Amino acid sequence: MSERSTVDVSSWTCPVPLRDSPTVVMGHGGGGAMSAELIEHLFLPAFGDAAQAEMGDSAVLPKPAGRLAFSTDSFVVKPLFFPGGSIGDLAVNGTVNDLAMSGARPLYLSTSFILEEGTALAEIGRVAMAMGAAASVAGVRLVTGDTKVVDAGHGDGLFVNTAGIGVLEDGVDIRPARAAIGDVVIVSGPIGVHGVAVLSCREGLQFGTAVESDCAALNGLVAAMLATGVDVHVLRDPTRGGVAASLNEIARAARVGVELVEKALPVPEGVANACSLLGLDPLYVANEGKLIAFVPAADAELVLAAMQAHELGKEAVVIGRCVEAHPGMVVARTGLGGTRVVDLPVGEQLPRIC
Repeated sequence: MSERSTVDVSSWTCPVPLRDSPTVVMGHGGGGAMSAELIEHLFLPAFGDAAQAEMGDSAVLPKPAGRLAFSTDSFVVKPLFFPGGSIGDLAVNGTVNDLAMSGARPLYLSTSFILEEGTALAEIGRVAMAMGAAASVAGVRLVTGDTKVVDAGHGDGLFVNTAGIGVLEDGVDIRPARAAIGDVVIVSGPIGVHGVAVLSCREGLQFGTAVESDCAALNGLVAAMLATGVDVHVLRDPTRGGVAASLNEIARAARVGVELVEKALPVPEGVANACSLLGLDPLYVANEGKLIAFVPAADAELVLAAMQAHELGKEAVVIGRCVEAHPGMVVARTGLGGTRVVDLPVGEQLPRIC
């Protein structure tokens, strides 16, 4: 959704206080008429075709064939809107991607909002519209939700929680412990973009070129990879802690070593400039629309070709492989022929990026 998109509060057909009050008031979270009006006249129209019309406290859903995957996540990013996306896009795509990384086909999402008293309803509307658009693109339904309001000064505008359910086909077994010696490590595109986009907006920094968040739903890309018939061992979306954190968690879970080729890492110019200026390593900067895949070496070219044929994987590249040496550790081979340890980050380099 464009940063310039606006919600025309005056066009709403609901009774007071939605039209007469341009901001959130405590009554919007009270469970009465005002809460119902907020759902009926703001959230449901904004969600559009992605919403289940009843949108009650629970959703009765058809029983899918196959195993179920379930995930939940909370989103507290600041600012609410940033180049390339918003907290609404993140809330949908983040949970869709968590499901997809297990090989599941995402089906249904819940949406819960914590609103701060005094927040502009127009901003809430923009977030809701972004969520509806993202859900439509991802092919998931928003089937149930909840809204709470907290006192002014205690909520930072808006927090969102989403939970999701997906279904896995028989034979799909994707998890960190399956990484094996000899596996090739593939990343679906340029890294570090989301974290730098949020930082540039929040701090008003310029890095030579415009950087927009890579926020996207990856379930379609995963489906294309699985359609090859390859036994994909591991999938991971490297969000908080970036590529470094994800690879370390996988290496430790599988007790394998991971060796990266530093010059193969796809780092865009804007991200490189930002990291150079701020003393950051792109491997630790968050992503919201990229995935890491561990696949058997014999099948790597087939998977890579399938990824590059998809819009969200057209810049996919091999960045390393699993090795027998240094089990549980990640190292990067430098351009000078040496190696450096890529350890887990101690804390958050860039807080509030999702």
